[in-house]
Amino acid sequence: MPETPPTGPSTMSHGDQPRHDQVHFFADEDRVALLEVDVPDETSAPTSLWKDAWNQVKVRPLFWISAVMIVLVILVAIFPYWFTNTEPRQCDLANSYGGPEAGHPFGFDRQGCDIYARTIYGARASVIVGTLTTIGVTLIGSIIGGIAGFYGKWVDSILSRIGDVFFAIPLLLAAIVTMQVIDRNVWTVALVLTVFGWPQIARITRGAVLSVKNSEFVTASQALGLSKPAILAKHVMPNALAPIIVIATVSLGTFIVAEATLSYLGIGLPPTVVSWGGDISNAQAAIRTNAQVLFYPAGALGLTVLSFMMMGDVVRDALDPKARTR
Repeated sequence: MPETPPTGPSTMSHGDQPRHDQVHFFADEDRVALLEVDVPDETSAPTSLWKDAWNQVKVRPLFWISAVMIVLVILVAIFPYWFTNTEPRQCDLANSYGGPEAGHPFGFDRQGCDIYARTIYGARASVIVGTLTTIGVTLIGSIIGGIAGFYGKWVDSILSRIGDVFFAIPLLLAAIVTMQVIDRNVWTVALVLTVFGWPQIARITRGAVLSVKNSEFVTASQALGLSKPAILAKHVMPNALAPIIVIATVSLGTFIVAEATLSYLGIGLPPTVVSWGGDISNAQAAIRTNAQVLFYPAGALGLTVLSFMMMGDVVRDALDPKARTR
C-alpha cells in the first residue's frame, strides 16, 4: 500500500537531493509472521552443572569404555573368586615357569604359582590402597584447602606454608623412608601415601573456594545471618566440588602406581599379600626367558591406571566450563 515518505532524518549521502516523488511500499502486519526472539522455554525443566555434565559424558564413547573397565576392576577386586577357583598362594615347584594349560591360561611363575590367579587377586590390594588413599587425601586436602581459601589472612598463610612444606617432599621418597620404620600392610601404606599426598588437592580446593566465596549467594547467606562455618559447608564447598572430583579421579590411578612402586622396591606390601607390584618385582629375574611372568601383572596394572586416567579426562572436560564452550 502506498505511504508517504518518512519525515525522520535522511540516510542519503551528502550531496544527494531528496526525491519527493518516491513511493514506499510496506506489507500489512497481518501478512508478515513475526518471530519471537529471546523467549525462554518454560516447558523444559531447569538444568544444573551435574545434569549438563552427564549430558556431556553420556555421548562420549571414551566414558563408557573407561566406565566398563573400572567396573570390571572393582568386581575383580571385590569378588576375585568369581573369576578363578585357584588359590593364588598354592604353588608347586614342579610347575615352575610352566606354560599355559587347561585351567591355568597364563601359565606359572618361578615358584609354580598360577599367574592368572595371582593377577586376579592382585587387584584387591592395589585397588584398596588406591581407594583408601584417594578418600584420605580428598578429605584432608578439601578441609585444609577450603578453610585456607575461605578464611584467608593469617589462616591462609599458615595452612598454605604447611602445604608447601609437604608439597616440597617427594611422595615416593617420603614413603620409602617412612615404610622402613613401620609395619607394612594395606592400612599403613594407604596412611603414608595420604600423609604426604594431600597438598595437591588442598591447592586445587583453595583455588576453587577463592573463586566461589565472593559470589552473590555467599553474600546473601551472610546477610541472612549464617555463620562462616555453615556458609563454607553448605554453600561454598558444594559449588567448589567440580575440580576436586576431577583431581581425585586422576589421583586414584596415581596412588595405585605408587603402591605398586613401593611393592616393587620391596618396602610396600609384605610378600604374604598378593599384589601386582610384588609380582612384577619377582618377575624381573625371568624377563628375558619367561616374559609372561611380567606381562600379565604389568598389563593389568597398566589397564587399571589407564581406565582411571581416561575417566578423569572425561570428567574434567565435562565439569570444566571452558572445555564445554570449546
